[in-house]
Amino acid sequence: GCLFHSAIGDMLAAVSNKYSGFASASPGAVRIENACTQWLASVIGYPEAAAGTLTSGGSVANLTAIVAAREARDPEGGGAVYTTRFAHYCIDKALHIAGRGRSPRRQIETDASHRMSVVALEEALEGDSRNGVRPWLVVASGGTVDTGAIDPLPEIAELCRKYGAWFHVDGAYGGLFALCDDGRELLRSIEQADSVALDPHKTLFLPYGTGAALVRDGRHLAEAFSATAHYISPLGESEVGPSPADLSPELTRHFRAMRLWLPLQIAGIAAFRAAQSEKLALARYFHARLSEMDGFDPGPPPDLSVVAFRYVPEAGEADAFTERLLKLLQQEGRVMMSGTRIDGTFYIRCAILCFRTHIEHVDEAIDAIVEGVATLNG
Repeated sequence: GCLFHSAIGDMLAAVSNKYSGFASASPGAVRIENACTQWLASVIGYPEAAAGTLTSGGSVANLTAIVAAREARDPEGGGAVYTTRFAHYCIDKALHIAGRGRSPRRQIETDASHRMSVVALEEALEGDSRNGVRPWLVVASGGTVDTGAIDPLPEIAELCRKYGAWFHVDGAYGGLFALCDDGRELLRSIEQADSVALDPHKTLFLPYGTGAALVRDGRHLAEAFSATAHYISPLGESEVGPSPADLSPELTRHFRAMRLWLPLQIAGIAAFRAAQSEKLALARYFHARLSEMDGFDPGPPPDLSVVAFRYVPEAGEADAFTERLLKLLQQEGRVMMSGTRIDGTFYIRCAILCFRTHIEHVDEAIDAIVEGVATLNG
């Protein structure tokens, strides 16, 4: 569920019908959007020279960053791309749309907690450099979809500097946990990334359709997307910052910033920090309780607020039992969870990321899971 403040912001944006792409047409809307992207950049620790754009979500945010990376480091093509098997599938779509779907691809191995292996990444970068293949783009996860794992960002940043690769962090799910103290430590060195994709409609509890692409050196966004036409020439010098249309693939764009700006003004940043910290604590609590129960494989300790777990019965196949358990939970309707497969093994995903979710709801979810196991065990 989203904040009602955002709905009010969207209503104001819709009835005022402000075109937020062009500074001369609507300097107030552009000022607010630029203020919001600069605030998001400050949350992850980017310098003042950073630039960003609000997008429809993580898919377009990742695409925007990859196009900026293409223009900055791979304009002629041929550079290699490095990801793990846990990279979100929108990365593949973005590479295809950006004309780099056939770039040399290296799938980097992961550790027991599903994080990118630094040793394997360095071997791949070194091997390509030695064989005449230019390292172009390393995509790290600031919270994977399956388990919420955060790749080792400090070490990856160092390797990218060493080999001249563009360092992109897909932080669509988890990147904005950098706002709270616990999350900031977990996401240490995200500010060293050349670009970051974020989804305020996840970690800031906003309505769907609120993403953001940030680039540490903002000139790369302008060089990738700036365009003009005679009919929309600037009316004069602007004091509100760059036009968002010059930092984004979108020309026509909704005044998205109001749905982010207004809740921050009304609720205050401290409320968002507290809510995020609570979600991280609830995930650890959920994992700890499952760890104490017979028959449960609680999965790796959560980096953020996703726990991937399964049930291993005394007799019978664990995958089949866990799938039946998930179906039972979904049909019962008390709690909503989803499933995933990690290296062929089926897990249930408990994703705690609603500002209305508190410890009593997590306890109820655990009760539903335990009762579901009892039902299936007959």
